[in-house]
Amino acid sequence: MTSMSFNGGNLKGRVLPPPSKSHTHRAFFLASMAQGRSRIGHALFSDDTRATLDACSKMGSSYSIEGGSVDICGGELHAPESVVDANNSGTTMRIFTGLCSMFDREVTITGDESLQKRPMGPLLDALSQNGTVCTSREGGLPPVTVKGPNPGGEVHIDGSVSSQYITSLLMTGPMLANDSRIVVEGSMVSAPYLDVTAHMMGLFGAEVQRDGNVFTVRGGTGYRPYDYNVPSDFSSAAFPLVAGALGGEVTVTGMDLNDPQGDRKIVDVLRTVGCGVTVNGDTITASKHMLKGCELDMGEIPDLFPIVAVLLSTAEGDSRLYGAPQLKFKESNRIETVVNMINAIGGDAEATDDGCIIHGKDVLEGGSIVHKGDHRIMMSAAIASLVCNGPVMMDDAECCAVSYPDFPEQMASLGMNMEVL
Repeated sequence: MTSMSFNGGNLKGRVLPPPSKSHTHRAFFLASMAQGRSRIGHALFSDDTRATLDACSKMGSSYSIEGGSVDICGGELHAPESVVDANNSGTTMRIFTGLCSMFDREVTITGDESLQKRPMGPLLDALSQNGTVCTSREGGLPPVTVKGPNPGGEVHIDGSVSSQYITSLLMTGPMLANDSRIVVEGSMVSAPYLDVTAHMMGLFGAEVQRDGNVFTVRGGTGYRPYDYNVPSDFSSAAFPLVAGALGGEVTVTGMDLNDPQGDRKIVDVLRTVGCGVTVNGDTITASKHMLKGCELDMGEIPDLFPIVAVLLSTAEGDSRLYGAPQLKFKESNRIETVVNMINAIGGDAEATDDGCIIHGKDVLEGGSIVHKGDHRIMMSAAIASLVCNGPVMMDDAECCAVSYPDFPEQMASLGMNMEVL
């Protein structure tokens, strides 16, 4: 593990954020289920997405990598012959669990120590409603084992914990004999991700209809090959954009504000807090201004919670981030980890059940933080060094490779000071 120290700087320049992790996961799975060869361009190669490629190959698809593209040959699928390790990727674990319900043999999916703390119960309960045999550790925790075949039909699922459960059911639907009717009960957290799922399924030939909290997927159709270009990731672009808002002027390129990514709302967030924001075609520029505290509903944009909390840590007045209790079930308990991180470097934050309250300070002090291997906490803390009098230090800086492998190099190119300890 590499220990690093980040010590702010005056930032200026432009960067190309990595491709979307969420889109890459979905594209790899969809192409693997399609009958034939698909090319996935501008794909993200990270620890998490490589876990998805490995899972797909274990169920019978094959792939080759050329530059930033992946050619995937799918369609001839079978139950994996060995345990599938999703490592630290919750998206891989959740989507693949649903897909494996189409097989008539037992499949076991596991992950690392952190992933084995993330709940799977709502998805397993939903799969069981149509006869899939599901087992797990107590409390619905991984490893999980599923055995189909899942015939399709109507299922009811709690939508208050993770949209990934619903994505898993949606993406499995076209592969099942009968139509699927998915009834989401309670709140539907991170709903924009479901728009991404349905949109991409349509590109690969599936039929998805939505009526409020009810989704209908036509069964028996499978998927057709499609050449798909992964868009740049707004949740990753948020880090250099906030860096510009706190420490200079930064431009991100390759962005598509018409893409259904929910995290494109980072542009609205920056404007709300008083940051200078300019959008010109596929570029977005954020520049340093006096920031003001505010209240923000994070329910549909939970991945932005850590970096938005840093953005507001030195804003004038008090701020409240709310509406995202599902943050407790991410790579870490992100409510707890974010609050501890901000307070460890001299900020003033307190946890709530669905977010946090931040009392803005003129400047933070710096210090050592514990990110618990959570890539978004690690990168947020590095950006926080821009408003600290002293350095921000941490172990395991490599964990950013989960979603943003070039993060340290790109930040250094903009002028951030850092060193390996």
